[in-house]
Amino acid sequence: MDLGVALSLIMFAIFIGLILIGYNVAFSFASTALLFSFIGDLTNTFDPGSLNVLPGRWFGAVSDSTLLAVPFFVLMGAILERSGLAERLLNAIGMLLGPIKGGVAAAVVLVGTLLAAATGVVAATVIVMGLLSLPTMVRLGYDHKLATGVIIASGTLAQLLPPSLVLILLASQMEVGILGLFAGALLPGLMLSFLYAAYAVGISYARPGVGPAMAAEERTLSGRLLALEILFSVVPILVLIIGVLTAIFQGIATPSESGAVGVFGALILAVLAYQFDKMLERRGASHVTPRWRLTPKALREAARSTANISILVMTLLFASSFFSLMFLQLGGSDATADFLASIGGGKTGFVIVAMIAVFLLGINLEFLEITFIVVPIFLPAMDALGFTVQEKIWFTVLMAVNLNIAFISPPVGFSLFYLQSVAPPEVKTADIHKGALPFMALQGVALVILGLFPEIVEASFNLFVPSG
Repeated sequence: MDLGVALSLIMFAIFIGLILIGYNVAFSFASTALLFSFIGDLTNTFDPGSLNVLPGRWFGAVSDSTLLAVPFFVLMGAILERSGLAERLLNAIGMLLGPIKGGVAAAVVLVGTLLAAATGVVAATVIVMGLLSLPTMVRLGYDHKLATGVIIASGTLAQLLPPSLVLILLASQMEVGILGLFAGALLPGLMLSFLYAAYAVGISYARPGVGPAMAAEERTLSGRLLALEILFSVVPILVLIIGVLTAIFQGIATPSESGAVGVFGALILAVLAYQFDKMLERRGASHVTPRWRLTPKALREAARSTANISILVMTLLFASSFFSLMFLQLGGSDATADFLASIGGGKTGFVIVAMIAVFLLGINLEFLEITFIVVPIFLPAMDALGFTVQEKIWFTVLMAVNLNIAFISPPVGFSLFYLQSVAPPEVKTADIHKGALPFMALQGVALVILGLFPEIVEASFNLFVPSG
């Protein structure tokens, strides 16, 4: 084996070891790359002059308009969360579906799907849904495993449903258009959401007591009041999300422009919701106490969380660019691409091996780290195997579904920890872990279906992307 290739593999092994013991991922990228740049220089396997291209790569990254969509969509979701709109959305849909068994769980799936599409961030969606819905389902007598399962499963859809932060970064790293990837992922994401809701209702009817219907005295909204609440709490958010995605798919606006409009729309909805409550109070509605939640403090918190995520993304991007350049210059990229391309079974064999690797990494790592670790390794092999742009989109959607499975996999799936951090005391950790298992099975079924029938992703692409 060539000395440079051997050094690149040792560098990668040390990097994986550092992140597994809990060392910061960005610093692991940078420190191993820096160390092996010195070693490569001493062993004449690396030319330090090749680092001159690094500033150009960084400038290209920060000037990428695709990544500009990240802070806009994160901020839009943060405003919906902190303004109380997410809570109203859950309350309205819960009241609407409450009379049927498993109806509140189905409402959680529906609201989780909408919030996933609005925030694009798994942690935010799972935590918000855990705070808003888990105490209510526990009080209504829901089985703790079903209650926690629907929250972590629907919240993790933020990795798959556009405008997912995962999809934005994968589009940038995989060198496919963000529009095509958003379109290709939409139907698979909605398919998973439907499977979750169908399971929640089905198991509630099959096993009495698992998901009881909401008692009449719990349904404080009904008739005209419920219709008004749906009209003013659900419809506007639906219109906002659909409008943002439609503008992207129809080419009316770029993802970053649509994200900016989404932020402005979320602010308007917060104002309208407050005015709607004041109107109901004037008309004598006893269930309403107008409260303006989008205070300067709440806005600062939303801005701070957006800045934290944006800085994390760019820091990882800079550090991983240094690491990828070192891995390439030492010969590791070519050697890995040759190995992956030579796996038996051609494209099918590569996809199977890649999905296994993504799942195993997803159990211990966040999606950001996985994106910047595996895509630079997979991409040369995919080019060598002759993957078309459409096949790359299909592969990327499979990656996103796979990450959904990994993120809720006991005992260390990240979504499990997010929910544990906000779960009430009566909900045990074992319940959260057991509750994830049926939804892992549903995600596995979806992954197999999408793997066997790429036409689903292609149909989703063709449905939402205008021809020509």
